[in-house]
Amino acid sequence: MKGPTLVILAAGRARRYGGLKQLAPIGKHGEGVIDLLASDAIAVGFDEIVVVINRDTGPSIRAHVAKHWPRDHRVSFAVQETLHGTVDAVLAAEPMVDPATPFGVSNADDIYGLDALRKLNHHLTTSTSSCLIAFELENSLVGDLPVSRGSCRVADGLLVEIVERRNVHYSSDGLAADDGLAPYFLDPQTLVSMNLWGFQPSIWPLMHQAMDRHDFTVSPEVLLPVFIGEVLHSGSIRFDVITTNSRCIGVTHAEDLPLAQFLVREEIKAGQRPEFAFQ
Repeated sequence: MKGPTLVILAAGRARRYGGLKQLAPIGKHGEGVIDLLASDAIAVGFDEIVVVINRDTGPSIRAHVAKHWPRDHRVSFAVQETLHGTVDAVLAAEPMVDPATPFGVSNADDIYGLDALRKLNHHLTTSTSSCLIAFELENSLVGDLPVSRGSCRVADGLLVEIVERRNVHYSSDGLAADDGLAPYFLDPQTLVSMNLWGFQPSIWPLMHQAMDRHDFTVSPEVLLPVFIGEVLHSGSIRFDVITTNSRCIGVTHAEDLPLAQFLVREEIKAGQRPEFAFQ
């Protein structure tokens, strides 16, 4: 049976990182973040990958993929022309995705781990609902610099709400979010969204409607967490929350790269991933 498609959002500018995070050499042999992500996705059964790029950095990503990815895997590129946020980025990939089948969406600058992607693939091939693959907060952090995380409220296995917590960092007393919201200290097992989604085809018209009604003079972007919050509030689509024991390894800041490289090597030593991408 044909496996699902994974849409990888690689059109971001990565201003905090100061370069192309998607190509940050995180692997043991210099593989980029997007290389390990795609390798993991193919290993668990995703048959097609659509990489969403922009006009500025897209040529570098295209050239990298052409040089380093196997030619026997189906990879296509979609260009996000307007840069109006992550909903706009997903819609750029719509022509490359079978309109009758579910599909996955991920960031291009996070390695989600085989367990997370395997669970996403299984859900897309066995369920009729959309889903979020949720990570434990402590498994989503790399380094000590502050980051933002979407804290998930879950009831009966369904996503109820995502609350953006900012300036999340380790303190001497535990994990804290210095953003004026309560609670200040966060449970390390708090479930968070790292933008790893499974969507049914019914999501396409809702995304188009969200873009059509958005006032871009007020805000330049329509972001997936905000859009999904509106969908949840309307009750039009439900999202199953599927938890994973994977560690999500990303590089929000340039200072995170050495630790991220170490964590990847530790996964290789533990037999959690192959030594080479696309192995």
